[in-house]
Amino acid sequence: MELVQQLTEWSGTLAGLLWGNPLTLIILLGTGLYLTIRMGLVQLRGFSHAFGLVSGKYSCRTDAGEVSHFQALSTALSATVGTGNIAGVATAITLGGPGALFWMWVTAVFGMATKFVECTLALQFRHISPDGTVAGGPMYTLLKGLRMPRLAAMFATFALIASFGIGNMVQANSVMDGLRYIAPELDAYRWFIGCALAALVGLVILGGVKRIAHVASTIVPFMAMAYLFAALLVLANHAAAIPEAFATIFNMALNPWSVGGAAVGEAIRWGVARGLFSNEAGLGSSPMAHAAARTNEPVREGLVAMLEPFIDTLVICTLTGLVLVVTGAWQESSESLTGAALTAHAFGGALGDAGAWVVGGGLTLFAYSTIIAWSYYGDRSAFFLFGERAVLPYRVIYTLLIVIGAAVPLQLVWNIADVTNILMALPNLIGLVLLAGLVKKLKDDYFATPQTKGTET
Repeated sequence: MELVQQLTEWSGTLAGLLWGNPLTLIILLGTGLYLTIRMGLVQLRGFSHAFGLVSGKYSCRTDAGEVSHFQALSTALSATVGTGNIAGVATAITLGGPGALFWMWVTAVFGMATKFVECTLALQFRHISPDGTVAGGPMYTLLKGLRMPRLAAMFATFALIASFGIGNMVQANSVMDGLRYIAPELDAYRWFIGCALAALVGLVILGGVKRIAHVASTIVPFMAMAYLFAALLVLANHAAAIPEAFATIFNMALNPWSVGGAAVGEAIRWGVARGLFSNEAGLGSSPMAHAAARTNEPVREGLVAMLEPFIDTLVICTLTGLVLVVTGAWQESSESLTGAALTAHAFGGALGDAGAWVVGGGLTLFAYSTIIAWSYYGDRSAFFLFGERAVLPYRVIYTLLIVIGAAVPLQLVWNIADVTNILMALPNLIGLVLLAGLVKKLKDDYFATPQTKGTET
């Protein structure tokens, strides 16, 4: 136990240094700014066309790939929409003030360009097996696009490790957190619930990306709409406080003369950190899901992918943040009332017991969908490193670890996941910067072609 405690402390210190380091945040955010400029504000100019692609307007069933644009987006969103939208926003606002929400918006806007570039590259350099199955992501971009096999293997290794942490055991623990909000007595049945959850996950992931995409495209719209409806209901009950809430957000984000330079600095730090944690722009995870999209035009999937930060952060995180501000819950945080508990408190104050059901149910479904999506990221990494023979054993081990994740405290796993996530980002960002010129050419060629490919807005 002493060894575990010591490892927890060491890994926590390292994770804090990596995520709390201004240099890390500058690199992630700076890359997004650079790509925004290099791509000519693609997140604005291609926005409406991206929705047309998701609706199936330009789809072709004879194109290579395994899933539709909508299913690829749903799979990627099921990995990003999760605890970050409920607990992460509350943490950012608690530690950085309401101004942190503004800086989450900034990360989302720049993150849209980052997602566009990394997912366009994932399609450009994906691997298609003779049987039609697809593997893609930063490891293939680094291998085929830059001929950097060691850097590719480094990314795949860290992604594989991260899948067991942030994508698996941490999320299984979050499922238990969500169930505790709904029925506290369920906490005594952690092992049983863990086994049931493992069975539900196994039934999905053993069927591969097509089954994962089918389930994700069913769960994600349902859970997102239910959560958004509840948030909008809370905001409707506090409509008079919304203008003041926006004024507070902007003031605490940008006005050091009013709130102090230190307060603005904390808003930037926590807003950027939690924003990037929530939408995963630059980490290199979602390109693995988008690589399976059924299209022969890499730019199309890049445009679809840039909707992720918009939906995840600019929509869902914004509504969570506004609920925390307009209800005044952010000022009531304490040692026992933080993260998801604070969000539940905010919803509960406005909706009564239904608020706990909204947050608890949302957290449970969000975490479950994240587990199934990250299983695909892990098995693509295992496939890259060890070949097809490693995929089934990986899926079995992944499923079994869910039981442990639901049953035991996981601070050590959280810390390891935080470290491996940021280590995933570094090789991915190198690839994005070095291949930005190629993506710009692909984008320009795509939009120069007439209506068969779509036109910019």
